[in-house]
Amino acid sequence: MDISHIEHLGIAVKSIADSLPYYENVLGLKCYNIEEVADQKVKTAFFKVGQTKIELLEPTSEDSTIAKFIEKRGEGVHHVAFAVKDVAASLAEAESKGVQLIDKAPRGGAEGLNIAFLHPKSTKGVLTELCCN
Repeated sequence: MDISHIEHLGIAVKSIADSLPYYENVLGLKCYNIEEVADQKVKTAFFKVGQTKIELLEPTSEDSTIAKFIEKRGEGVHHVAFAVKDVAASLAEAESKGVQLIDKAPRGGAEGLNIAFLHPKSTKGVLTELCCN
């Protein structure tokens, strides 16, 4: 896989509005983008830390994967996203090496990225996202 850097860390939160003061006032980060990804039933907020981003993920529906994650595990780190040159090729490579895929093909994500997830059962417990522009 041709990974260039950690694209972002996804953090599940109950409320972006309630979380912003910590990231902005305590850590001194600036939220530069808030958007809803309707098909994923999530609202996102982004902060830059060097080349890496922090993505806050707020569920917009009780049946969203983020809502289920928070219910089961509480708020906190949800996934790590790696920037790759080609998501489809990276998925094929991962699958050829025995990794269980959540997404069989890339799909649209926040900030217009193409994304796909690898199952944490195959990644030592870490939900892994692959993404590219």
